[in-house]
Amino acid sequence: MERLGHPLLASLTLGLAPFVPEPHIVGKIRWVAGGAVGMKAIDWFDLVLHGTPWLWLAGTLVAVAAGALRARFQGEAASASADTPSE
Repeated sequence: MERLGHPLLASLTLGLAPFVPEPHIVGKIRWVAGGAVGMKAIDWFDLVLHGTPWLWLAGTLVAVAAGALRARFQGEAASASADTPSE
């Protein structure tokens, strides 16, 4: 859980700023979903800037989940081999 602190903080601050009237990233995603008509280079840069913390958080969540699954399956494999009688 310690690994999630910085990505979560970045996502909730830079990823959502400015907060009023709606998070900036929401407006950019709507614009792209609507066909991105009229978007300029600065708008794409802004989308990347506000989207990067969310990608970082998603990647960290995947890494943490994969590590937990790996540890669980390695633990099960170790206990299964301990249960097997040796000749």
